[in-house]
Amino acid sequence: MRIGLVDVDGHNFPNLALMKLATYHKQRGDEVEWAFPLLPYDRVYMAKVFTFTQDDITAYQTDDIVRGGTGYDLQSELPLDAERCYPDYSIYGITDTAYGYLTRGCPRGCKFCIVAAKEGKLSRKVANLENFWRGQKYIKLLDPNLLACSEWKELMQQLIDSKAWVDFTQGLDIRLMTAEKADMIRQCKTKMLHFAWDNPEDELTFEKLKEYRKAFTLPDDKCKVYVLTNFNSTHEQDLERVYRLRDIGYDPFVMVYEKWTAPKKTRRLQRWCNNKIIFRAEPDFAKYK
Repeated sequence: MRIGLVDVDGHNFPNLALMKLATYHKQRGDEVEWAFPLLPYDRVYMAKVFTFTQDDITAYQTDDIVRGGTGYDLQSELPLDAERCYPDYSIYGITDTAYGYLTRGCPRGCKFCIVAAKEGKLSRKVANLENFWRGQKYIKLLDPNLLACSEWKELMQQLIDSKAWVDFTQGLDIRLMTAEKADMIRQCKTKMLHFAWDNPEDELTFEKLKEYRKAFTLPDDKCKVYVLTNFNSTHEQDLERVYRLRDIGYDPFVMVYEKWTAPKKTRRLQRWCNNKIIFRAEPDFAKYK
């Protein structure tokens, strides 16, 4: 079979499902390549993660098109044999970085997030590190809430033992932090840590961030906290979170929910806060021009 792959979102971040499908079909002796509109294919896989990405309307020469990913729906899943495959990083030209999930699901069920609807409200182990890592220098971990998994300690130890640089790309749930968890995170080789303060009325999050700031020895600009805006907060609450996070030694990063609906002052807040040259040069948002 001749298989064509389409990364509808683009190639800025590799699509894990397509990499696994590439391995799956190559193991079966199939020819796999990025789909080209003038060539015939037995099957074309189109993967899309983001709903706001415009669909690919290219007329591919095939009678079998399989579309999948959260950009299309929350129900589509890879066949189990494909899901278990080691990703084919070569289709993106990746040589020194591994991408994957150790856990799936999250107990939070936040209304702005699709994880609970797609993966369930229970964080559960789905893989060992060896399933997608074979000695690469960097690991991009895609887990939605690793610290909520009952087997978090075993999985964290795998990351520590790898001696690779670990990026917890989706952040760590500071509300679940303990001294033991903080110690194991500190043993991981990390260049940056990500947390979040989504609900301005959630003082527990702030208190936890404050309590464990000294446990993480990274400098302020390497301890980032996402600040959700344009969802359940006022402009004053957004600005207050930014100031309070900066005061206790974190680097706030404004995330705008449905940016196309956000008021001008929210977009201005994002530009001011997230451009760190401006943020440091003018610490008072009221004076930002």
